[in-house]
Amino acid sequence: MIIVPVKEGENIERALKKFKRKSEKTGVIKEVRTRKQFVKPSVEKRIKMQHAIYVNKLHSEEE
Repeated sequence: MIIVPVKEGENIERALKKFKRKSEKTGVIKEVRTRKQFVKPSVEKRIKMQHAIYVNKLHSEEE
């Protein structure tokens, strides 16, 4: 849980900015996006292999 201390009389926009910055640093939003949809390990492995083949093809074309 992210806790943002707000000073007396501090602007709400300022507090929101602090919250956003703190949440980016901790990686909460990124974690939520990855957990939003479950991907089977076999599918994840296949996607990684396809990406590796693509990158390898790009490097070989470069040379």
